[in-house]
Amino acid sequence: MIPLSFAQRRLWFLHKLEGPSATYNMPLTLRLKGDVNAAALQAAIGDVMARHESLRTVFPEADGEPHQLVLDTEQVDFRWESRAVAEADLPGALEAAARHTFDLSSEVPIRAWLFQIHPDESVLMLLMHHIAGDGWSMAPLARDVVEAYTARVERRSPQWDELPVQYVDYTLWQRELLGEESDPDSVFSQQVAYWMDRLANLPEQVTFPADRPRPAVASYEGASFAYELDAELHGRLVELARRTNTTVFMVLQAGMAALLTRLGAGTDIALGSGVAGRTDEGLDDLIGFFVNMFVLRTDTSDSPAFTDLLRRVRAASLEAYEHQDVPFERLVELLNPRRSTAHHPLFQVALVLQNAATEEFQLPGLQVEAEVLSSGTSRFDVLLSLTEHHDKTQRPAGIEALVEYSTELFDRASVEGVLARWVRLLEQVVADPSVRIGGVELLAEAERRQLLTSWNDTAVEVPPETLAGLLEARVRRAPDATALVRGGEALSYGEVNARANRLARWLIGEGVGPERLVAVELPRSVDLVVAVLAVLKAGGAYLPVDPGYPAERRAFMLADARPVLVLDEAVLGRDVSGFPDTDPGVGVEPEHPAYVIYTSGSTGVPKGVVVSHRGVASLAHAQAAGLGVGAGSRVLQFASPSFDAAFWELVMAFGSGAALVVPEGGRLVGEVLRDVLGEQGVTHVTLPPSVLGGVPAGAEASLPSLECVVLAGEAAPPELVARWSRGRRVVNAYGPTESTVCVSMSDALSDDGVVPIGRPVTNTRAYVLDEALRPVPAGVVGELYASGAGLARGYAGRAGLTAERFVACPFEPGVRMYRTGDLARWRADGQLEFVGRADEQVKVRGFRIEPGEIEALLTGVDGVRQAVALVREDVPGDQRLAAYVVPDLEAAAACE
Repeated sequence: MIPLSFAQRRLWFLHKLEGPSATYNMPLTLRLKGDVNAAALQAAIGDVMARHESLRTVFPEADGEPHQLVLDTEQVDFRWESRAVAEADLPGALEAAARHTFDLSSEVPIRAWLFQIHPDESVLMLLMHHIAGDGWSMAPLARDVVEAYTARVERRSPQWDELPVQYVDYTLWQRELLGEESDPDSVFSQQVAYWMDRLANLPEQVTFPADRPRPAVASYEGASFAYELDAELHGRLVELARRTNTTVFMVLQAGMAALLTRLGAGTDIALGSGVAGRTDEGLDDLIGFFVNMFVLRTDTSDSPAFTDLLRRVRAASLEAYEHQDVPFERLVELLNPRRSTAHHPLFQVALVLQNAATEEFQLPGLQVEAEVLSSGTSRFDVLLSLTEHHDKTQRPAGIEALVEYSTELFDRASVEGVLARWVRLLEQVVADPSVRIGGVELLAEAERRQLLTSWNDTAVEVPPETLAGLLEARVRRAPDATALVRGGEALSYGEVNARANRLARWLIGEGVGPERLVAVELPRSVDLVVAVLAVLKAGGAYLPVDPGYPAERRAFMLADARPVLVLDEAVLGRDVSGFPDTDPGVGVEPEHPAYVIYTSGSTGVPKGVVVSHRGVASLAHAQAAGLGVGAGSRVLQFASPSFDAAFWELVMAFGSGAALVVPEGGRLVGEVLRDVLGEQGVTHVTLPPSVLGGVPAGAEASLPSLECVVLAGEAAPPELVARWSRGRRVVNAYGPTESTVCVSMSDALSDDGVVPIGRPVTNTRAYVLDEALRPVPAGVVGELYASGAGLARGYAGRAGLTAERFVACPFEPGVRMYRTGDLARWRADGQLEFVGRADEQVKVRGFRIEPGEIEALLTGVDGVRQAVALVREDVPGDQRLAAYVVPDLEAAAACE
């Protein structure tokens, strides 16, 4: 029995792993104008099959091992189909034919269809499985079909010289040449050793920026199109290759490696490539599968000059070509990367240079036009099959790229956009090869304008106002409108204002004023709301301290912030009824602090973020415009007092004239949350997705009053959005503590995939930048920065940390921007998509919780208990993760 060649074995392995598919089909489609002799054409293809054993080889198994079985000509069941088809139906017929699935164990790897459109016009499709041929094979296939058809039209058999070797001869010769892998002195063993060293610790994925998440199991659905590099660029590439003692392909490869680095793929770039494998002239006229894939690994670290990068590419490429014989699949087995059904192993993007001779189909009596047809599949994420063209004087005439891409991951426009940036990069490096790859401008002027200006066009003139000022304005308009609801108790705007004014006057007497901090150590309650308003009316800033926090954390916050006063239940018990209930009229500037919120300490010691009044009016405008909140709405106060989401809820209610619903004590989750939403007629609620997901199934249909759900604090699952978005508005909001709660809000969501974090809100700008603070193209991951009215003043008492995180904006002179530490990308529709944290991610219960986000899950002591339970049950390194929640595990144990 004749074994498979190494190249064949790789495709056979994939055929067995994935099942029969069209992924490795090679369709050749020819439009024939004239009187086609169908019988002669059928006979000619049979002649070619008789000449080339590879076209009549099947691959049965014996004892689990495949082998080549060459069928006699008389045994071949060649599938030929000739039928009439209308022009309108032709694309569907061709697509169906191209997606034929071969059974390699029993079916010869070639078949043909002749679609007759008119008496004088037909379309021939020859479909060959890759296991029987490669790109080089197309030239001898064309040449032999032409010769055989010419003979058959003349009613004779083709007369051609016998081929010097057949594919099975090559198979046996290849194994003899390479030797046994177990022999340390064999060529095979030495090449394997090279690749084992060269490809050690290869990145799992290096690919184009995707439009959609990678599915768990790849379907290999794909599409293709042609892309051109013009003659001028081609000529300059040739000149650069000549000057640097490289090849045009090496220059193109270096350019792609540099581009992928700039698009966020890292500095260890693995690209797939192919080698023809025809190392003897006797193989040139043979139809067969000789090509082997291998990995071209490029180090782009330290942003080298392009000439230096070319030197790296040249050295690595020449070594790779010297060790080209090891079959790719054997390398995969030996390197043993984490095998995945989601992506191709070792590389996901491939560049292949087609340098085989070409032959034209010149059939007698017919005008023949080749047509490009895709099989509707893609073997890799992206494959660029490159062909250099030259004019009659052999001058460079352009480079054609046939682009095959996964439609599961990419839209065509996105792939075209990446290729346009590749061309832009190549144009710059051929003009100045000394340029560092980090210094190449990838953005066209229109793209840059869109990223920096159009998608950040959020300017709205809103009069500066404080939360207390928004309340006063509502009192003047409708003093009797309901402002606060707790259980059966309801307070009007006038009543809430009066209570806050009395307490504010007392606070002023205690030394509270602008730039003075007051700690508010109260549970979620009406008193808490009044206390916050009173501090703001007195001109001070409030520091929320959740009384449910462990004593150690509360003590740390108070010692670190040094407030002039602590408002707790004991202090609020004093009688302030003797103070006037009119506004004290304290002058407050927009830059004065409004509140100080302590972060969770996920990146070290918890720190207080000082937020001014400057972004309050813009936040209220964004909520009214994006959430439909207004007079008559009822806003649930869900958030723990110590999180800035509680301030969001206050502004949402009092900035719009809505009523704030303050729930009674107890855990506000599950059935309890559902009952509060229904019984209190809540119209607007802001929740972490994990909390909303815990509401009993069916509740979404039983809450007719609920008009708007805002998701915040965690990644929002699409299925949760789909569940709650029927009949109501669902919005995803994003904002770090270092802003006035919100940086971006999504459009109204449905169930169409990954949930974006939206567009910059009123008077806010967002930038997605690389490490050099340059904007990255849409679709490319970078670090998210924010600027605008809502930016915090900085960290209380931490000038150095403030200077590190609040940096000068390179696009707005004299303006600061905040480095969020979050990774994001722009979508094509101008919305932002959260990708992850720039620092280490922590996995909890099968989904990812980012270190800076776990605080958003907490709602007082119950949230601490829940988070600690997650830590202890699922996550190694408990001490580290516990620090994201509470200062230490002893304090966590005290909560339990």
